[in-house]
Amino acid sequence: MAQDTPRSAELAQLLRTGPFHLALRSALTERGLALTRVQHKLAERGITIGVTSLSYWQQGARRPQRPESLRAVRALEEVLELPARSLHRLLVPEGSGLPEAERPAARTYRSLVAPAEALRQLFTELEAPADGGLHTVGHHERVRIGPERRLLERESLQVVRAHRDGVDRYVAIHRGDAGCDPSRVRVRAAENCRLGRVRGSAEAGVVVAELLFDARLRAGDTHVFGYVFEDGSGGPSTEYLRGFSFAGGQYVLQVRFDEAALPVRCRRFAQTSPGAPRSGRQELTLSGQHRAVHLVEQGVRPGILGIAWDWG
Repeated sequence: MAQDTPRSAELAQLLRTGPFHLALRSALTERGLALTRVQHKLAERGITIGVTSLSYWQQGARRPQRPESLRAVRALEEVLELPARSLHRLLVPEGSGLPEAERPAARTYRSLVAPAEALRQLFTELEAPADGGLHTVGHHERVRIGPERRLLERESLQVVRAHRDGVDRYVAIHRGDAGCDPSRVRVRAAENCRLGRVRGSAEAGVVVAELLFDARLRAGDTHVFGYVFEDGSGGPSTEYLRGFSFAGGQYVLQVRFDEAALPVRCRRFAQTSPGAPRSGRQELTLSGQHRAVHLVEQGVRPGILGIAWDWG
């Protein structure tokens, strides 16, 4: 019988955020089981799998994707005394029906929030790979709306974990509101990073910025860093949203309004993909002194989260 919770905080975190191979490796280490012993216990459950395959899975050299491999993952959860579906969901997020590696590209953050072709070009200019080797385990964003109802600034404090060796940078994406002029957008590296190259697309109203770390991360390492996009070039703002390509950790979004431009109504929302119906609508009350609303999502799912508002 699987336990309700893993024994260590590190393993619990990896089971929430992934990646799969690090979660599996941590579980194997915590249980103290050799791969040959795991293979034997799986065989007792009618699952035949080689030690080499198990080794590849925990190294990240291969990912279980075929139906028989996913059945083996479910059995691994029993052998390692993990909560049901805790490893499986890192490969097949709830409701997706597909292993993570087979999900359509439209599920990535880039195409959730901005034109995919424009971002592909910008990432090519930065020589940035499709997989930057990082995934987010915690993110706190603060958005400031000015007296002319424009998005003036958004500040991010982000916690990432490397899922491969040698990662030393993160590419942040900013999509302004209609009319955004990328040449007027300023980027600041606020904490534990340095600003590298910045590129923009006037047609798409998008800016991408390379944030450089002072050290190369190894697989499993975490890094905390902060950065700011200063905008103010777009038209009136009516919402702010963020896309998530993976299930993950905590996300906090706070939107603060100038006292000269207060909305009449604010609400949070969620979407499974762009163009899908918005769900999870919840009215948000503007705080008096700080003129802000916020949302907190403890365990994000693939898709979109955001806050929308109406002007009087």
